[in-house]
Amino acid sequence: MTYRVAVLGAGIGIKHIDGLLQLSDRFEVRTVCDLNEELAESQALRTGGTTSTSIAEVLADPDIDIVDICLPPVMHGPVTLEALAAGKHVIVEKPMAASLQEADRLAEAERTSGRLIFPVFQYRYGRGLHKLRRLQEAGLVGAPRVASLETHWNRQSDYYANPWRGTFAHELGGAVLSHAIHIHDLISLHFGRVTEISAMLNTSINKIETEDCAAIAMRTETGALVTSSITLGAADDTSRLRMVFEHVTVESGQVPYAPGEAEWQFLARDEDRQAEIDAVPGAADLPLEGFAGYFEAIADHLDGKASHAVTLSAGRDSIELATAIYHADRTGNRVPLPLDRSLSVCNGFKPSEHT
Repeated sequence: MTYRVAVLGAGIGIKHIDGLLQLSDRFEVRTVCDLNEELAESQALRTGGTTSTSIAEVLADPDIDIVDICLPPVMHGPVTLEALAAGKHVIVEKPMAASLQEADRLAEAERTSGRLIFPVFQYRYGRGLHKLRRLQEAGLVGAPRVASLETHWNRQSDYYANPWRGTFAHELGGAVLSHAIHIHDLISLHFGRVTEISAMLNTSINKIETEDCAAIAMRTETGALVTSSITLGAADDTSRLRMVFEHVTVESGQVPYAPGEAEWQFLARDEDRQAEIDAVPGAADLPLEGFAGYFEAIADHLDGKASHAVTLSAGRDSIELATAIYHADRTGNRVPLPLDRSLSVCNGFKPSEHT
């Protein structure tokens, strides 16, 4: 089946369109919606579709099967609810919700609507992660032990010239929510859900409301320990994972937007088993990577095939993890997960002094 898609927002939405166009037999980009008509028209020329400046007009179109939400973060939750009510499946950029309570409302709306929400975590689709998954399926890596994560990017005043960035009212959070959310998702995927958090956050690099540096410690349900170092004040853009399993140590590439698409190192703790690790297929039969791989998995899922599609639970977990990080920093406490929904932070990431 070919699914007809409307892309809302032609900023990061351009990257989405790039991926969708690689799957022209499975997706048709029917509409590009943006307030910048010139930008929307330039993308519609690529897709052969139409343009719109009205979200309501797009949602009312009976020919649209999937709405792909690439809007400023504060709009993600409300527009997702509207799209579900209009009978559309939803692809939604990160963060998918403005609070944990809103994420819970999205889960309930998905359940009652009969439509599906697919949060965007395209980092999952790359040659390094493809091989790691195969090694895990073959039982060769063993239990997770420790991991270190680096999200060291360079964000200066020109990045924050966009008025919705760096604000709790529109971006909702800072580097934890907008930058490191992808790398944290990879840890939840391969090390298990986080069950305990300690965190320290700073705003040290730019004159913004939201955090741009963080040092985070986590424990996962497997008993593994994880550290996450985040800054927007680095000299370049680097995303890196080093994951130590019982039998194998895994180190990612450092490509900032797609660490999984670079070559990874897989080192056997027992040198005699290195040949066995190396023999597991990696890039030779690689599926599509990045956004194309992400969309391919969605098409398979909607077609009822086995897939590694990102489903709502992953997006909800990412919101709960970010919420716990903010709560740990503000209280100075070690915070257990799942979170108590009566906590005020579950209703929004904005600290009380900004309310």
